[in-house]
Amino acid sequence: MSKITVGFALCGSFCTFSQVIKEMEALTSKGYEIVPIMSFNAFSTDTRFGKASEHTERIEAICKRKIIATIPDAEPIGPKKMLDILLIEPCTGNTAAKLANGITDTPVTLAA
Repeated sequence: MSKITVGFALCGSFCTFSQVIKEMEALTSKGYEIVPIMSFNAFSTDTRFGKASEHTERIEAICKRKIIATIPDAEPIGPKKMLDILLIEPCTGNTAAKLANGITDTPVTLAA
């Protein structure tokens, strides 16, 4: 079996980032290749749960690749079949509503 590539997308539920990042670590330790994707807010917003730069540096170290955080960087995901599966964790209500209505205005929704 070849290595499975997981798109791991994060939205702005900042209080869950520490738990979500542990899940990324668990997946990489099991041999999955992780492609990190973040919404604009998840990628750039400092909160009481940590600075954006701290989160992004840790995620990039775990995944050993840059985070997809722009529309142009997310656009090739589908056409190039870059992922075997996409996990959106955390998926905010805002993102779920956008997905339900076909709105693709963030890297996460475009990846989906």
